[in-house]
Amino acid sequence: MPTSDVQVGTYRLDHIFLGQGMEFDAWAGGERSETFAPVMLQFDDASSPMVATEIGEAHSVTVRVLPTAYAVTDDRVRFAGRSDELGGVSVDLRLDPEALATARRNLGSDAVVLTGSVQIGDRRFDDVAMRWWMGD
Repeated sequence: MPTSDVQVGTYRLDHIFLGQGMEFDAWAGGERSETFAPVMLQFDDASSPMVATEIGEAHSVTVRVLPTAYAVTDDRVRFAGRSDELGGVSVDLRLDPEALATARRNLGSDAVVLTGSVQIGDRRFDDVAMRWWMGD
């Protein structure tokens, strides 16, 4: 999850999802979905009404950007995708394995685990910092 706003128009980056090994294997093996990938970005339309969800309140309009290409290694996350609402979206982030290990042991923390750039359409955000959250 970003530590500060990464936003274009009303769309704000909520999080980058990185799945489990089996999800990467399934995707690589050709199992594809129009709504889920082992690496994807989710944006919230900050102008949309809030609704109650099982984990609290959330914006009612979200956009998932699925990959056209990605590479995830022990120290890097690269992603390219596209959505009708945002156009081309890409990330190039450095992963801090030690900070990630600590955050996972603590079931989340405010420590920065990813740093780098996010490109949304023609807007580039440098020095983006993200923390790890264990999910739902």
